Amino acid sequence: MKKLILLFVAISLISCGASKTVRVSKKVIKGDWVLSSINYSQTGTYNVTLFNDASKTCFEGSTWQFVPNNNTGVYTINDASCPTGERHFVFTIQEVDAETGLYDFLLKPTNEKYKSETNQGFRLKLSALSEYDMQWQQSVNVSGNSFTINMNFSKK
Repeated sequence: MKKLILLFVAISLISCGASKTVRVSKKVIKGDWVLSSINYSQTGTYNVTLFNDASKTCFEGSTWQFVPNNNTGVYTINDASCPTGERHFVFTIQEVDAETGLYDFLLKPTNEKYKSETNQGFRLKLSALSEYDMQWQQSVNVSGNSFTINMNFSKK
């Protein structure tokens, strides 16, 4: 009986930890990235403000640093025609499909001490991740139609 209880406790503890897919992904995402391009699922000209912060033009070329051991990061807007500087965030990876490795990603803007003033976050789909490239997708509703924003990153 004691062995059965210990086995149950061990299985419970293992299942509470992050999956292998998420652990591997955290190792890959660690480090410095450049948001190289942003495109949309539909053609046209759109006035999009990403993360309630800045336009697509401002975000293209921004640099991102991910520290997965404490789920924090910093991105820096570099375009001189935009409000430049560092922005801090926390992120969470939430697994969706262990076979494909695709999952949801929650990004929450914070202050320098990684405290959120609004407790507002942005749910994204981490649709591609390799040693050198990463893609996020954010689905939004525009005039009743589904619209996807693709954010393409390259590792520095």
